[in-house]
Amino acid sequence: MKIKPILILTLSCSLFMSCKQINKAEAIGEDNPLLAAYDTPFQAPPFHLIRNHHFKPAILEAVTINQKEIDAIANSKEKPTFDNTIVALENSGSLLNRINTTLSNLTSANTNDTLQALAQEIAPELSKHSDNIFLNDKLFARVKAVWEKQIDLKLNAEQAKLLEKKYKAFVRSGANLNAAQKDRLRKINENLSVLSLKFGDNVLAENNAYQLVIDKKEDLAGLPEEVILAAADDAKEANKEGKWLFTLQNASVMPFLQYADNRELRKKIWTAYQNRGNNGNDHDNRINVVEMANLRAEKAKLLGYTSHAAYVLEERMAKTPEAVYELMDKLWAPALEKAKAEEADIKKMMLADGIKDNVQPYDWRYYTEKIRKERYDLDEQEIKPYFSLDNVRDGIFTVTKNLYGLQYRQLNDVPKYHDDVTVWEVTDKDNKHIGILYMDFFPRASKKGGAWMTSYRKQRTENGKRIAPVISIVCNFSKPTAGNPALLTFDETSTFFHEFGHALHGLLSNVTYESLAGTSVPTDFVELPSQVMENWAAEPEVLKLYAKHYKTGEVIPDALIKKLQESATFDQGFATVEYLAAAYLDLDYHNRSVPLTQNIIPFEEEAMKKLGLIPSIIPRYRSTYYSHIFAGGYSAGYYSYIWSGVLDTDAFEAFKTSSLFDQANARSFRTNILEKGGTMDAMQMYKNFRGAEPSIEPLLRKRGLETKLESKKAVK
Repeated sequence: MKIKPILILTLSCSLFMSCKQINKAEAIGEDNPLLAAYDTPFQAPPFHLIRNHHFKPAILEAVTINQKEIDAIANSKEKPTFDNTIVALENSGSLLNRINTTLSNLTSANTNDTLQALAQEIAPELSKHSDNIFLNDKLFARVKAVWEKQIDLKLNAEQAKLLEKKYKAFVRSGANLNAAQKDRLRKINENLSVLSLKFGDNVLAENNAYQLVIDKKEDLAGLPEEVILAAADDAKEANKEGKWLFTLQNASVMPFLQYADNRELRKKIWTAYQNRGNNGNDHDNRINVVEMANLRAEKAKLLGYTSHAAYVLEERMAKTPEAVYELMDKLWAPALEKAKAEEADIKKMMLADGIKDNVQPYDWRYYTEKIRKERYDLDEQEIKPYFSLDNVRDGIFTVTKNLYGLQYRQLNDVPKYHDDVTVWEVTDKDNKHIGILYMDFFPRASKKGGAWMTSYRKQRTENGKRIAPVISIVCNFSKPTAGNPALLTFDETSTFFHEFGHALHGLLSNVTYESLAGTSVPTDFVELPSQVMENWAAEPEVLKLYAKHYKTGEVIPDALIKKLQESATFDQGFATVEYLAAAYLDLDYHNRSVPLTQNIIPFEEEAMKKLGLIPSIIPRYRSTYYSHIFAGGYSAGYYSYIWSGVLDTDAFEAFKTSSLFDQANARSFRTNILEKGGTMDAMQMYKNFRGAEPSIEPLLRKRGLETKLESKKAVK
């Protein structure tokens, strides 16, 4: 996933404790580093001191402190004002937020059985505490009083947005419900908090449980040498020296599906990959999916909405499920048409190989790679030597320096949660401190799959001083092998650029209130800064800045760049269809007004049949490992990537029609988008940058779908 949602109370924002809070915490837990002020460079988390057993007592104490803060606001005898109610709420819960943020990030990036059990144990307590805040009648009465007299308060734009966000948070959390309804809502929230954690833990366990062990060298036919070396390293780590080990981590399973000649072994690992959470064992997620979908639907109905999707989308750019379907429907037909043409090409090549079977999902990547090489003379293994991890990182540093004047300095004195992590100070062109950036790149058993950006501290302003953010990006890229650095595929390179775009959104934030900072925007807008960054990765001018052979230092040749450009829309039918299938599936679960009663596997199959999805493609995420929507923050929101895709391709046109590093455009994007966080309406922010609402045409051109769309129009 692209942004790692943090399990925190949405009401509480400030991560710095007041001196009074710090002193109290220190008095209670002198030996607990989570309860003390962070005496580390840049106040980064003291990972070198934190132990598993510190979390539970620290969180329970922080809950107690936060409850006293809430009681003080709710029981105040003073007349409700913006400062003594709204700002006081904004600044409450800082200690709890800080501790829980660290716990949540560790359970994603460097977890263990103890932390996972603790997270599940503490989740109901945190859910209860959150409900105690949002369902507090006295507190809501004060918030409502300020809301109802906002016209007379002469608030600035950011203050008005904060007031709106706080008021809506109470209403959307059930503040207007009666007592019986509130009791039911509390139970729903408690159950959802635990189920979400269980779902994610199950997916991680399934990823870690599977091993494809190969002991015959002939079964490695077709695999690149670096993939074989990585498999040998993995086997050695698993005490299977002399063999080759492949896992369900993307950096392992995807190259196997792409290159392995042995079709039966491709089928074997693919079957395991697409059945994660659907194996009838202790980590089965089928019942969890049904329970979560139904609980979300029930909660939405309690709050007065027709469906969970209607509830979620009210606060998104899309506003309604109908608007989401309208966009996806525009893309589905031309994308499916292109995917069918791609499937026909694969079928021809399979027949040439003597395979009369229908195209299967485990055939797609293998034959696509062969067709790419045949059609464009483009071999991914020819490209990878130009995309070493360090070169790509330095390229991103150069791009952001040219755009925004940013500079980077690696730090060796800041605590880290794992040896793989690197830490960087980010400064402006005048050496002014911007923030701290953690980068964690390689897969391991303690890390969940995918890629995401998160924060340990969001930016805010206190007494006129900018409190700098502490940001982290976490990925699962191909690891270095003996004698070779980590060499990235171009897809991994694009992912790095993508996550760095999210990081910029967090790092360059420059707002007053933390709950409006950085990525605190609608999910269908949050992917704009990340996806627009991807565009620079493939530009010839930019490639020549960073794509250099890891052995010779040779800049990527023009001939290879041309091949990359010519193949840019290759396989985009597949890429668009598998994504949209997952986005439709998300809405099928969440745009419901009646409970789901059937087994989710036939439910999913029926949903895909209704779409006309061809059997050779499955949704990018099947239900039982769909962590974005069942263990993350994207329920009824996975469409966001395509919605933001319209924004990012249109936004990049501003640079393409001037220059890639046009300073006026860069300054406008920084001040109108990256620095603004969620301080104003998302579409207004976009129009302030672009001058108009976005057009879908650039997205269609980028994916090679515009001709397909035109042909459909002609038929009609």
